[in-house]
Amino acid sequence: MQRQLILIFILLLLDKYKLTMSIPSNLLYTKDHEWVSINDNIATIGITSFAQGELGDIVYVEVETEGETLNSEEVFGSIEAVKTVSDLFMPLSGEVIEFNEELETQPELVNSDPYEAGWIIKIQMNNSDEVEKLLNADDYNDLIN
Repeated sequence: MQRQLILIFILLLLDKYKLTMSIPSNLLYTKDHEWVSINDNIATIGITSFAQGELGDIVYVEVETEGETLNSEEVFGSIEAVKTVSDLFMPLSGEVIEFNEELETQPELVNSDPYEAGWIIKIQMNNSDEVEKLLNADDYNDLIN
């Protein structure tokens, strides 16, 4: 019995460690499970590993706002999984300057590589002060655990 409890405890620790490891510390996060990478005044945005895991197999990513200027928390697109469709929200205000066209033919990149090849949009930020409301990796980890 004690051996089984120790094994369960180890498995729980490994599961938590795995989840923590899938939260890159160089990115910022939202409570809506999006990640943000900022380079100068350009923000690259995608969904987190946690979000893609909750959604399941991604089958379609729709972004029809390229070229538009949107406010923080406005919908910029949607993501469709086998069983659900979810809106995608702007983590920062700005102009949507690029959509990851690879997702048109390979939406599964959001599942297999959410922080690199599975990025969704790039925006030209309007207000760099909004960055302060984003979560760091530790705060995001606390949110999902």
